Amino acid sequence: MNYNPPPAQSGAVETPHPDIAGMANEEPDSQRAFGWVEALRIALVCLAAIAVRLHLWEPLPKVSVLGLAAVLVGGWPIFKEAAENLLARRMTMELSMSIAIVAAAAIEEFFTALIITVFVLAAEVLENLTVGRGRRAIRDLMDFLPRSIVLRRDGAVRETTAEEVRAGDAVLVNPGSLIPVDGIVIKGHSFVDQARITGESMPVEKLAGSTVYAGTINQSGALEIKTERIGRDTSYGRIIEAVEQAERSRAPVERLADRLAGYLVYFALAAAFLTFVVGRDIRSTIAVVIVAGACGIAAGTPLALLGGIGRAARLGAIIKGGRYLETLGQVNTVVLDKTGTLTFGRAEVQAVLPAPDATEKEILETAASAEMRSEHPLGKAIVAYAVAGGVLVNEPERFDYTPGRGIAASVNGSRILVGNRALLVAHGIEPFEIAHPAAHAGSQVLVARDGHFLGAIIMGDTVRPEAQRAIASLDHMGIRSILLTGDSKAVANAVGGRLGINQIEAELLPEAKLARIKRLVADGLVVAMVGDGINDAPALAEANVGVAMGSGTEVARESGDVLLLGNDLARFAETLQIARWTRRIIWQNFGGTIVVDVAGIALAAAGLLNPALAAFIHVASEMTFILNSARLLPRFERGAHAGQNSTKMGERPLAKAA
Repeated sequence: MNYNPPPAQSGAVETPHPDIAGMANEEPDSQRAFGWVEALRIALVCLAAIAVRLHLWEPLPKVSVLGLAAVLVGGWPIFKEAAENLLARRMTMELSMSIAIVAAAAIEEFFTALIITVFVLAAEVLENLTVGRGRRAIRDLMDFLPRSIVLRRDGAVRETTAEEVRAGDAVLVNPGSLIPVDGIVIKGHSFVDQARITGESMPVEKLAGSTVYAGTINQSGALEIKTERIGRDTSYGRIIEAVEQAERSRAPVERLADRLAGYLVYFALAAAFLTFVVGRDIRSTIAVVIVAGACGIAAGTPLALLGGIGRAARLGAIIKGGRYLETLGQVNTVVLDKTGTLTFGRAEVQAVLPAPDATEKEILETAASAEMRSEHPLGKAIVAYAVAGGVLVNEPERFDYTPGRGIAASVNGSRILVGNRALLVAHGIEPFEIAHPAAHAGSQVLVARDGHFLGAIIMGDTVRPEAQRAIASLDHMGIRSILLTGDSKAVANAVGGRLGINQIEAELLPEAKLARIKRLVADGLVVAMVGDGINDAPALAEANVGVAMGSGTEVARESGDVLLLGNDLARFAETLQIARWTRRIIWQNFGGTIVVDVAGIALAAAGLLNPALAAFIHVASEMTFILNSARLLPRFERGAHAGQNSTKMGERPLAKAA
């Protein structure tokens, strides 16, 4: 009943894949073998208990042969673990249960000893099944990559295992198949669903020279890919490694649970000693030892953390350790970057503001024609917006770009200027202000033709559609939201005001963001920082919990304690709810265990509980708290196929269903 964190899963995701196949195929067999052995042991102890109760075979007058044999056979796993814990100087419930079983047998209460043994063995089996389900929830993430790969080498095409793939090899991927490596497309044209890695909801077009990622789904055409990274070095492999490390890590609350479990055992043994000294009633003494059940918190706490990490992973939030999940449950302040976090990080046309003697269509046609040859992101965005709106775009006869100002072009004999105020003033045109809603704050691209000011195009970053829902969820949880951005105050106020963010601070350099985070933490707030850029990395590391967007820079992803694969802030809000739920369940288990143990010890010491009833209360309370933790374990639907078309992250499991 003493839960130990699982050992490192050394073969998972890492090539060679046959090791993964072996782990996936052999482990269920070992679990079945364990189940049969334990079931047989429990059945034998039950039959022996019935025989002892009915006195079916008692060849010796003083000692029950069946009872003694059944206690030795049935109690062997309990005695063995108790001895190991004793050698390791760990005070666990196996030791107190061993003392109770031996004491009951010593006073010839073999039926009571066998009942205690049955309860303990049944609790062990149920606990292992529950914890095993939690481990599978994590391990299923590792079973996603294909184990066979079609390889082109030395002019020949053959199917092989991932074990044989090397960097530089050409891998062939058919439509509908999973991409097994990170690499560059050599040949082919297709659309790839890479929501698992980058969070993009729409399939991404892939041509020769495009980058592809392991764990993504090739949807439409055949691709030939030059391998760059395999196994743990791939983007997907690093995600799984982060989950593995999270599973192995120990949160402070786990250490607290272990200490509390030890204290409860000491308390139970001390109470038993006092009960015997005062009342000289060995049955009451044994009942006191038996009734105290700290296993619910010793096993339930890591199980709750495991379930929380697995459930968050299903949403697309990779939490890199149990301590970060625990801290997330205490967060009361969320600091958000703007560009790439609250917004998509790409410029788009927000509004077209015509002068009194011009029209929106006229401005778009003029500006898009001038920008047709431009490589500037704003110019490309204007052209794309015009084309999408069915506006005619003409080829410019002449095109001149002035860095920091804009474009001067000739289109159908007209002289066109597209740029900032300085460009127009330099050509003798004085633009005037055009009223527009504050919500359209952004960069103004001014447009003039043949010496006349036509109007302005407001360019800005598009706010993520789920951002407002995420901020509303934070408000509902009583979490304060703060926007820290290097953008202008006008843009920051427009974005923050639209989303309902509690506090907005703009025009901050990276070092100012870092200093602000330090002040918040120093003020005693529990701060989660959400960002995606290189400039966010120091702030992510300084916050109590750093949350990196999956589409952000490598530096930001490495600095973050939580990786938000789907770039979906609403999923982050749900992850905070999971963390709070996890913390609430753990403290429910703590409080419930203390209440049950204190009340049970008092009743047993008063002679109101016999050893059998004490054992039932012990196991029932333990299972109640373990099953309370098991509510966090994610549910996997059967029958899903890894090659099926993917949906957006969070709408289905990260990996193949168990």
